[in-house]
Amino acid sequence: MRVSIIGAGLGGLALAQGLRGAGIEADVFERDPGIVARFQGYRLVLDPTGFQAVRDCLPARWHPLLDEIVMDASAEQLILDPHLNEIGRLGAGRTGIVVDRQVLRHLLLTGLTVHTDTALTGYDVLPDGTVQARFAHRDPATATAPTPATTPADLLVGADGVTSAVRGVLSLQTTPTDTGVRFVIGRTPLTDEFAGLSKAYGSKIAGDGVSLLLGAMRFRTPPKQAAERLAPDVTLPDIGDYVRWAMILPSNAGSPENLTAQDAVLSRMDGWHPQLRALIEQADPDNSTLLSIRVVKPGARWAPGPVTLLGDAIHATSPTGGNGANTALRDADLLRRHLTEADAGRRDLLDAVGDYERQMFEYGAEAVRTSLEKLPAFAPEAKLS
Repeated sequence: MRVSIIGAGLGGLALAQGLRGAGIEADVFERDPGIVARFQGYRLVLDPTGFQAVRDCLPARWHPLLDEIVMDASAEQLILDPHLNEIGRLGAGRTGIVVDRQVLRHLLLTGLTVHTDTALTGYDVLPDGTVQARFAHRDPATATAPTPATTPADLLVGADGVTSAVRGVLSLQTTPTDTGVRFVIGRTPLTDEFAGLSKAYGSKIAGDGVSLLLGAMRFRTPPKQAAERLAPDVTLPDIGDYVRWAMILPSNAGSPENLTAQDAVLSRMDGWHPQLRALIEQADPDNSTLLSIRVVKPGARWAPGPVTLLGDAIHATSPTGGNGANTALRDADLLRRHLTEADAGRRDLLDAVGDYERQMFEYGAEAVRTSLEKLPAFAPEAKLS
């Protein structure tokens, strides 16, 4: 069996690793010009299902390394004012496993060949039931020799995010919805100077029309050192502990003009606690950016065939739900298991994919719904319809 995976995010890479471990050929194609063309290094929290999915997709020999580069999450989820006084609670405290996205992505990349600068323009289902992807600047008709980009696959998986090119062909009626909410995200090295902010980690700081969210990333062992000791065949980034911060802006904020991401945040923090301002001032400017919150709700199922979707391509959630990466990794592990059964001849391929889609649509729609339910607590004017 051969599988073409479009998109080198966490979900697509986890699937590729899982298939590789099962002896199934998997080609990964990424539209970015390079594998590190964009910074993707923010902290995220994995629930038990998401963390187990990663473990099950990775080779067992890397499990000790995975356990060493994460931390346990425990947060009271308080509501604080800009002077760090407690004024309420968001709800029950959240637990889980905290991982750095950049570090996890490098682990998932290990041993895989990713074809970068390959923007999908479409695909063709061939008479024999296989599927052939088409990419910009790659023309199968004029290629002098077969390449992974021109070789038909038994299954094409769109793991290419909110703006999925695969979804644009497979499910035209499924389109992203812009909630109107914008947020600025960044990271700052975690030094002793910010020890006094510990109660704010995992909490919401409510200002005048904005919310600031903080989360600490403390590695049990620095990733580079952990890999050198536990898995010499893996190379991980040389990074230290940090604070991930995100400011959710009011829906009428628009895009701050003539301001850097940091300055846009600082301009809304007049009179705030000096440690909070220092946290933003000392952030890495290259890793701070303005983003929009868009969601994708699974709609009607498409006709059965050798093409399917995974992760944000079919069920993009609001980050306030904390379940986007978890759901994508759950997809990867579920699809891996179904394809492994098909490759072993225990079930038909299209039946395996159809069963995956039935389950994924159900829990994916629920993930989007619960994430949107939590958005008004941070952005009351969000468009949820």
